[in-house]
Amino acid sequence: MDRTILDVHILQNVPPSNLNRDDTGTPKTALYGGVRRARVSSQAWKRATRKAFEELLPASELGVRTKKVAEELGGRITALDGSIEGANAFALAAEVIKAATGSKVEVPKRKAKKEGEDTAEEAPPESAYLMFLSRRQLDALAAIVIKGSAGGDLKALQDFLKEKNNKAAAKAAVDTRHSVDIALFGRMVADSADLNVEAATQVAHAIGVHRSEIESDYYTAVDDRNKDDGESGAGMIGAVDFNSATLYRYAAVDVDELDRNLGKGYRDSEGRNLQGQGGEGPSTPAARAVKAFLEAFVQSMPTGKINTFGNHTLPAAVVVKLRTRRPISFVDAFERPVTPGGSGEGGYLKASCDRLAAYVPGLEEQYGVRDADSTWVFRVGQDTAALSELGNGVTFPELLDRVERAVERALRAAEERRSGADA
Repeated sequence: MDRTILDVHILQNVPPSNLNRDDTGTPKTALYGGVRRARVSSQAWKRATRKAFEELLPASELGVRTKKVAEELGGRITALDGSIEGANAFALAAEVIKAATGSKVEVPKRKAKKEGEDTAEEAPPESAYLMFLSRRQLDALAAIVIKGSAGGDLKALQDFLKEKNNKAAAKAAVDTRHSVDIALFGRMVADSADLNVEAATQVAHAIGVHRSEIESDYYTAVDDRNKDDGESGAGMIGAVDFNSATLYRYAAVDVDELDRNLGKGYRDSEGRNLQGQGGEGPSTPAARAVKAFLEAFVQSMPTGKINTFGNHTLPAAVVVKLRTRRPISFVDAFERPVTPGGSGEGGYLKASCDRLAAYVPGLEEQYGVRDADSTWVFRVGQDTAALSELGNGVTFPELLDRVERAVERALRAAEERRSGADA
């Protein structure tokens, strides 16, 4: 059965930096090909990608991941009925979340008022773990509270949610209208596994294509007033670890899974497209989500120590492939670490591009998976010239538009195949 898989391969130079550090403050590394490489965890780059969505998508299409879910929902309840506020709104929010997800939402013990303390308002309740809900799901839960609480009565809401249909409605509210980030990166609800969302995106840890060493920057800070009293020396001293690398980054999007995850998130209960006013077909929202992911993933950067190093670089090369069978990473091209360019020029980028350009055709020919028509190459500078043979050369805006249209066509064809099979 044909699938629609989007593979994204990136080569990016990163100067001295500490994008993603371990518990000792040292940049993360990995042993690969027998040598130590720079590494940036997939979690760090997914977080950066999610933050980039805020500039690319309306807030209504994004989720909120927080333990302070009662506070988030309580604000929405108050917005719908101004007479329900503060602790009462939080208690109602906690009750409907418990009914919808099975998760307890309570005031943390560290924040609970102890006997004899003043009568200041108690802290809002929190969930025991991060909860990931779309803004549309939160709005739906707020509407259920307004409907079932008779003006903010907790007992009335509890009785309302004891009815089977009402509790089912609360659960359905958090299992439809998934936001783009939930659909892409998935969600786990520990107390209700049936509410889990399988991630449509896999993101590899970015690794350096060459050997990397950890260096340390010893620094001092001068006391500006020392000159007034004759004192000399630093007001403080410290050290920060860093490295630099040419990174290979990879991500794969299962477009079919993404389309399923979005599902009712963009359609009503009868399957009608909620955004159909503009004439969009049923596959368009998933295609838009893919476009947003591609733009965000390519251009985002984890922010670890960003003020210290200002390492605001963009990728030198992006190769995108639309596959019909399975995702394929090209990391094996760099199992043997790249060495600096010859003739005393140094640099890793050109050698990395040459290595990748030589590796990909052989791999795809041997496995019979080459499809040049569904490969796009965006590159900057002469050092990346070897990659031009891998596919269709495009600018970055062209890359986004062509991928979006290709995904639309692929999903439309899949829908037609399903309709034909059902006929």
